[in-house]
Amino acid sequence: MVITDLLRRNAKLYGDEVSLVEIAPQMMEKTKLTWKEYALIQPNPEQSGRLELTWAEFDKKANRFANLLLSRGLKKGDKVAILLMNCLEWLPIYFGILKAGCLAVPMNYRFDAKEIQYCLNLSEADVLIFGPEFIGRVEEVCDKLPKVSQIFYVGQNCPTFSEHYDTIVNYCSSQDPMIPLTQDDYGAIYFSSGTTGFPKAILHKHESLIHSCEVEQNHHGQTRDDIFLCIPPLYHTGAKMHWFGSLLAGSKAVLLKGIKPEWIIKTVSEEQCSIVWLLVPWAQDILDAIDRKEINLEEYDLSKWRLMHIGAQPVPPSLIKRWMSVFPNHQYDTNYGLSESIGPGCVHLGVENIHKVGAIGKAGYGWEIKVVDENGVPVKQGDVGELAVKGPGVMTCYYNDEKSTKEVLKDGWLHTGDMAMQDEDGFIYLVDRKKDVIISGGENLYPVQIEDFLRKHDAIKDVAVIGLPDKRLGEIAAAIIEVKEGASLSEDEVNAFCSDIPKYKRPKKIIFAEVPRNATGKIEKPKLREIYCGESLVSAQLKN
Repeated sequence: MVITDLLRRNAKLYGDEVSLVEIAPQMMEKTKLTWKEYALIQPNPEQSGRLELTWAEFDKKANRFANLLLSRGLKKGDKVAILLMNCLEWLPIYFGILKAGCLAVPMNYRFDAKEIQYCLNLSEADVLIFGPEFIGRVEEVCDKLPKVSQIFYVGQNCPTFSEHYDTIVNYCSSQDPMIPLTQDDYGAIYFSSGTTGFPKAILHKHESLIHSCEVEQNHHGQTRDDIFLCIPPLYHTGAKMHWFGSLLAGSKAVLLKGIKPEWIIKTVSEEQCSIVWLLVPWAQDILDAIDRKEINLEEYDLSKWRLMHIGAQPVPPSLIKRWMSVFPNHQYDTNYGLSESIGPGCVHLGVENIHKVGAIGKAGYGWEIKVVDENGVPVKQGDVGELAVKGPGVMTCYYNDEKSTKEVLKDGWLHTGDMAMQDEDGFIYLVDRKKDVIISGGENLYPVQIEDFLRKHDAIKDVAVIGLPDKRLGEIAAAIIEVKEGASLSEDEVNAFCSDIPKYKRPKKIIFAEVPRNATGKIEKPKLREIYCGESLVSAQLKN
């Protein structure tokens, strides 16, 4: 079985049922009506703020795009890049690419023009499909893409350098082209987050895609009754692979185009969502909004919400303890993964292990894990080493980058670059990124440990710890601290708070500033090093 078979099955068995809902709360923010009530009174469905798609419509849209690609001469193994914000068209386009036998190449919506050009050329994309938010960036590079032969545009007011997707695709057949595929065929190229320089192109087979469906459902038990709220960007493996559990179960998902706490809670209530995947900042914002009385939980029906899970970054234990005090009936889970391991789930806490909050968990369904030294030899239990994972979801390679591939793939094991330790019960704890470890006076400092401690302070919203050059110690730890709205905090207060940790771990420099995070919630430490150390992203890439 390949992942497109699941869409065919759902269209056949549940064709008239809703598969996807898109909610754009910006269009409805000032109304006191529910999302559904507002949508019903709007004469133009495209402006209603709430759109639906059945499984049958989903499948037909995918078939039409597949047939469009095939009619334009694309063949099995060609590559189609997607540069779209989350929208109702995103997933049908993705599956249309797969149904044509092509490779889907999702792209980060934060890419600037140079990064778009770089990634399209690196992946050898044949086609680009993009949305209105990217007109300027694509126009800037469209004549610098020697391999890209066709450009399609999704939205109104199509620019002259591209073809209008909506106009063309509706004339294509909705019959399934039934291109033969196996799990050994290539299915997608994803890009690394680029936190250490320009992104790498990550090649995956269909085996990885179908395995991620099985992993997600095994971990979170999706049934046809569940409704998944998806907020993070679909270009990223995390959001899409969590949705793959809904695909396997044949259950509905809601795409929310916004991250305001009140929008999230309102959507959970009105759409009766049962599973919500959040990033750390969004969970913090929800709790802060509740504390400030901006959200009154008694005004919402959250009775169906059974699971909140977090991934994509280290999760402060203090945040989860705070969350469970507000939502005591929730199951909680965290999932660890990389785009190189087809997203979340290669390490998995498990809803039954709430007593181990702070750990990322044990090996996920179908996965193996180990913690190794610089020679690949497993370290003693309790010692810090590099986390390595092995399973059906490991990438084939970094596309067109044999050197980088050999650095991380060794005897089938993916060396993650994350430093970790394993406790006496076999649970894995992340210590830090290998490249982010600070060596100060011969001591290894792990920024995540210091960050987790500082986040316990009531006035701290977010924190990032980086190493700054020091003539005597080599490096010192600097804490960039983002203070909660309405709170105040001084350097002396931070230093006094840190008296409870060993002296060598205490930050030697305190900086009050915003903590930058990328679209998947990861702290952008190269950007911080560039700001505070004068270290450019290019030199950071070379060093790493």
